[in-house]
Amino acid sequence: MTRNRFAQIGLDRLVRLAWLEKVSSLVLDGNDSASIKRILQSDLQSTFRSTNTNIRGSIDKTITILSKIWPAVPSELASLHVDGLELLRHLPQGDHLAIHWGMVMAVYPFWSGVAIHVGRLLGLQGSVAAAQVQRRVREQYGERETVSRRVRYVLRSYLDWGVLRETGARGVYAAGTTLAVEDSRLIAWLAEASLHARANGSAPLKDLIGSPSFFPFRIKPVRAESLLVGSSRLDLLRHGLDDDLVMLRKPTTKGGAP
Repeated sequence: MTRNRFAQIGLDRLVRLAWLEKVSSLVLDGNDSASIKRILQSDLQSTFRSTNTNIRGSIDKTITILSKIWPAVPSELASLHVDGLELLRHLPQGDHLAIHWGMVMAVYPFWSGVAIHVGRLLGLQGSVAAAQVQRRVREQYGERETVSRRVRYVLRSYLDWGVLRETGARGVYAAGTTLAVEDSRLIAWLAEASLHARANGSAPLKDLIGSPSFFPFRIKPVRAESLLVGSSRLDLLRHGLDDDLVMLRKPTTKGGAP
């Protein structure tokens, strides 16, 4: 597994939902990475209207982030990526936000880390201040100004996606759109994506589905066995009648041994 995914932040630009929808559509249409880059360079030019001579670099950095989410994911996420594209192809448009959310959190665990703090604060006090999130994330990633800036990019992305909304107070946000997730295949896929965002690749079922990192969603309660039906890449360790540990299945060699 690429351990750098958990140590690095990676997200140093706004990630718009519309851009991810565009990129994934290009992938589903059969475009290769080079073609997708050329299309995005043209399409994003109007978004990055500026006389700044560094604008080309900003576009390229944004394209790099978008490309790692759909066209060219890390190798350990290849199967998740394939199934995610199939979900985008067959599920209604209303489910697409959840699919993009899952893929971003798997590729960039920092996205999930910020979401956990946002979700907890929303649950505790009904609103969240950017400064509160920055302080908590710095405790995890280090007291660096770059961490605070990256948190701001992620929070701005949440606003763009509509899962947070601005309040009358500067830098204070409330919950935005909450989406129901009821498709069993999507729930299993999101569980797998969430495990890929965790360094140990495992979590108790109640903590997995009910994670504050899924704060924009109302995920239908499921049994652990249904997750295994939905994804062959998940495994289950049962400690008791109501204590299921869900984990990523270890890859096997050609001979069948782990």
